[in-house]
Amino acid sequence: MVFDPRDPAFLADPYPAFAALRERAPVHRHEGLGLPVAVSHAACSQVLRDRAAGRLWTDRAPAEAFPAFNLLHRNSLLETEPPRHTRLRRLISAAFARGHIRRLEPWVASVAGAMVDRLAAAIARDGSADLLTHLAAPLPVEVIAELLGVPEADRARLTPWSNAIVKMYEYGLPPEGEAAAERAAAEFVAHLRGLADARARDPRDDLISDLVAVRDGGDRLTGDELVGTAVLLLMAGHEATVNVIGNGVNALLRHRDQWERLVADPALLPTAVEELIRYDAPLQLFERTATAPTTVGGVALAPGDRIAALLGAAARDPAVFDDPDALDIGRSPNPHLGFGAGIHYCVGAPLARVEIAAALHALTTRLPGLRPAGPPERRPEFVIRGLRTLPVTA
Repeated sequence: MVFDPRDPAFLADPYPAFAALRERAPVHRHEGLGLPVAVSHAACSQVLRDRAAGRLWTDRAPAEAFPAFNLLHRNSLLETEPPRHTRLRRLISAAFARGHIRRLEPWVASVAGAMVDRLAAAIARDGSADLLTHLAAPLPVEVIAELLGVPEADRARLTPWSNAIVKMYEYGLPPEGEAAAERAAAEFVAHLRGLADARARDPRDDLISDLVAVRDGGDRLTGDELVGTAVLLLMAGHEATVNVIGNGVNALLRHRDQWERLVADPALLPTAVEELIRYDAPLQLFERTATAPTTVGGVALAPGDRIAALLGAAARDPAVFDDPDALDIGRSPNPHLGFGAGIHYCVGAPLARVEIAAALHALTTRLPGLRPAGPPERRPEFVIRGLRTLPVTA
């Protein structure tokens, strides 16, 4: 076994293990995961871009136990290939193109500022507070809920649903975790069907209304495709952004020179966002399946063979990044693969960048003296890398 994804020491810092693997070969067979893993930037980029390696959804088995989970993924942009992927992306991009991100940008900045003010008040009251609780976790879900048009009264349900569903992406999930994911998926599907029906009757200025209405000639999203799209936006947008903010602020506070650099020069925000995505990747592993014979990093794949791109390993490849283990918020160019590549490049990347920048700007301008108040607690998962707590003081 090349690394143990359940080993706490590996989870605390997987990057030395990735570096050792990269020095030996760009791709390695991982018996524990049951597939080869690409660890160089070039090999990971090929996995993501190669049209002979696609996203081929296979229903979670037994299918009768996971009807809602499978429905979401069977109809997800992320889990389809052309021509269906081309059709879905065209329709979804048309809905996004109606100015939603530009409309939300000042609102996101205002919400992030208010959350940081509450974080500051909690620190003043208690001496320290958890940055995940006050900012990193609530901001992305609030933004996605506003984007979609989820009513205020229902927003508290989104995070538990997302957290339960994404556990299915980890390896070795116990049966109780699988059952919880299916329950969450079923509840989310039912909720979104009701919301879509309401917006069909009474359209508003939100993405759900535009997804209901969007057409390309006679083509439009089916009800299942609309639900799959909305859930993908929540799970991908929420989980990734929570963890970029958490992992990123943790890195900045432990590299004080970079924190002070950002406090002194807000113009560095755009490059800082990209560097935090690269430095401690929120999504460490992304699978593809060969659709035709192909070779990645010297490893031959036959149709049906799976391969994984280890995005965290690609992000520290010295062949692409100078001094890759250093945090440099001015790093440019920064060709990280954190948003994917090729036809599956993240459709929500512009929104994620807005959210991360808003969080960093609010923190560095309102709490420039922020510092750690103790060690963070890391989540015990490998694929989705993040923190459970990040105690801070000022």
